[in-house]
Amino acid sequence: MARISLTPDRTPLIRIVEWYSKRTYGKVLEPLMALSHNRRVLITTSRFELSVGRWKKLDPQLKALAELASATVIGCSWCTDFGYWLSRGHGIAHEKLRDVPVWRESDVYTPLERDVLEYAEAMTVTPPAVEDEQAERLRQRLGDAAFVELTSMIAVENLRSRTNAALGLHSQGFKDTCAVPAGARADRAPADR
Repeated sequence: MARISLTPDRTPLIRIVEWYSKRTYGKVLEPLMALSHNRRVLITTSRFELSVGRWKKLDPQLKALAELASATVIGCSWCTDFGYWLSRGHGIAHEKLRDVPVWRESDVYTPLERDVLEYAEAMTVTPPAVEDEQAERLRQRLGDAAFVELTSMIAVENLRSRTNAALGLHSQGFKDTCAVPAGARADRAPADR
């Protein structure tokens, strides 16, 4: 259960936030409702997230894996649920997203993806455990601009996940909407195949 009300006063700003959230994501995002108790925090966070969305130097699949790895280490079910849903919407393989918590035992990742997952975990633990050769290996493979973006994305996900976990936010069921309903393929007309 959330540690703060998710039903703030319905001011004009909150109505706009609810409308935008429903229009963009299909439901009102609980982190936005939690932050809505402080107008400046809500506005600053929203502007920041819009800016982060414009970062384009890092491959989006690597970015998604790093974010999920960080959220998994922190244990934020809201972030892993939402991150999975967003990533599936961008075409990232289910197996790669599913195996993030056990990436060391999985055979679905490339060597670069493994380095990214390891780096995300190393940045997320407290205190951070990033090693020089680990960072240099990624910097050499990604280039300076993408390496800085990767590092910053992991830090951003730490902010998100730690905030949501501390506020007691849990999965909103986004991942559930990714699955193909049972029998959906069998129900399709032959012309659709």
